[in-house]
Amino acid sequence: MTVHRLGSVHPRRLSLAGTLLAALSLLLSLAAPATADDEPDADEPARGSAYMGMGVLAHDGQHGLPADARATQTEGVDVSSHQGNVAWSTLWNSGVRWAYTKASEGTYYTNPYFAQQYTGSYNVGMVRGAYHFATPDTTSGAAQANYFVDHGGGWSRDGKTLPGALDIEWNPYGATCYGKTQSGMVTWIRDFLNQYKARTGRDAVIYTATSWWTQCTGNYAGFASANPLWIARYASTVGTLPAGWSYYTMWQYTSSGPTVGDHNKFNGALDRVVALANG
Repeated sequence: MTVHRLGSVHPRRLSLAGTLLAALSLLLSLAAPATADDEPDADEPARGSAYMGMGVLAHDGQHGLPADARATQTEGVDVSSHQGNVAWSTLWNSGVRWAYTKASEGTYYTNPYFAQQYTGSYNVGMVRGAYHFATPDTTSGAAQANYFVDHGGGWSRDGKTLPGALDIEWNPYGATCYGKTQSGMVTWIRDFLNQYKARTGRDAVIYTATSWWTQCTGNYAGFASANPLWIARYASTVGTLPAGWSYYTMWQYTSSGPTVGDHNKFNGALDRVVALANG
């Protein structure tokens, strides 16, 4: 007969308790929510890889191309790290006269090709600017405006530098409106715009699509009086603009142009592009 001392535990009970604890730990780990450090889903792009117009085709589609109107509109392009080193002389020779380069995203990413793209467009004679891809779910609007200005999004009155652009559109990394209410989104955008102007003295350009703007801001009209509109619509006409804007300043009309995919039209001749640069 086996005798157990007072206070001791039978080995079989220890083994059973260990098994139960291991099973409980496994269940808890499976039920735990994903954290920001988790690997992204297989179909989710890597942070930093977003670019202007990334969601346009998927959400709004392609509906033709605009008629040629070079006498009254000026051709432009927008680029990001996806284009790598850009053949600026080829674009210049094709009639492109202005360009925007992605400078930053959130407060965690800067474009490794920014110098070649931003300086290269300037060197061939283009009027150039920088844009910021907004991620309102990561940090505040003011923090992202500061990050943008500190990483290439500044402005100078040299007749060749356009005001910075806020790229605010579909979230490629999750919920369309970045988990914000319509009023919360408006507040975030306002904070970005106010801080950008405080740092540079210029009102930033707003790049967006009417469908996203309507869904995620409630078609807010309050920025139209100060901030130039850069509308995204891949079609033969620009279509309905967001509330408040009676005209667009720039129009991204395709993602499949020659040399560089994203092509745009400035609503005016080259002298109007220069006028926007000069403020």
